[in-house]
Amino acid sequence: MLDYNHRPSFADKVNAAVDAALTTDNAARTPRDYLGGSRLGHACDRALQFEFTHAPKDEGQDFSGQLLRIFAIGHALEDLAVVWLRSAGFDLYTRKGNRPDGGQFGFSVAGGRIRGHVDGIIAEGPAVFDLGVPALWECKTMNAKNWRACVKDGVTKSKPVYAAQIAVYQAYMDATVLGIAAAPALFTAINKDTAEMHHELVPFDADLAQRMSDRGVRILQATDAGELLPRVAQNRDFFECRFCPWAERCWGMPT
Repeated sequence: MLDYNHRPSFADKVNAAVDAALTTDNAARTPRDYLGGSRLGHACDRALQFEFTHAPKDEGQDFSGQLLRIFAIGHALEDLAVVWLRSAGFDLYTRKGNRPDGGQFGFSVAGGRIRGHVDGIIAEGPAVFDLGVPALWECKTMNAKNWRACVKDGVTKSKPVYAAQIAVYQAYMDATVLGIAAAPALFTAINKDTAEMHHELVPFDADLAQRMSDRGVRILQATDAGELLPRVAQNRDFFECRFCPWAERCWGMPT
């Protein structure tokens, strides 16, 4: 009798081995013991609590090998963007002293329980652009759909999480890089499908930075007190809830 069941191809076997190595390596990494400044703009306070306390994700929600590869490609494209901007005349620092072994620029507040690391700091730009410096540089990679939305509407409207990150980073980095909050940040978005780039200047939003800072403190205080903060929605069919890795855990709770 013929067996028509799918048999893994050579490519399937190689990919499985690669993904197994990636997931094993990722699982062995020490979880961060702080609330990331880049995450403070997330829509749901409770999800941020779960993330901060390393609550187990729902079954099947851990990062797959494919997703880890997507993350790695994003990091590689950001590294390329650094090379491209420097070649265009931007004096861009991504490490202290611009040395490979130099520490990453970042901040630590609330006793080290809220931290962030910036993609880069622009010390000078080509005269034609008349940039205010020093300026925060943040780079994100996106699929074509999200990239087009970012180009059309700007990062503040299309990607509020990124806008919140930029504001928080400008606010907290100003203590060590004086004047970085006075100059607009340079935000770069790379289309992962076409390699197109979008750049925009993002003025410092002090109100947004303060709201996000207050939110971080609220999350820490509630977590310390054993208080579970409210969900972002009243219905589990809400967009954010449908894609949340803690949806089953969250909606299985009484409130």
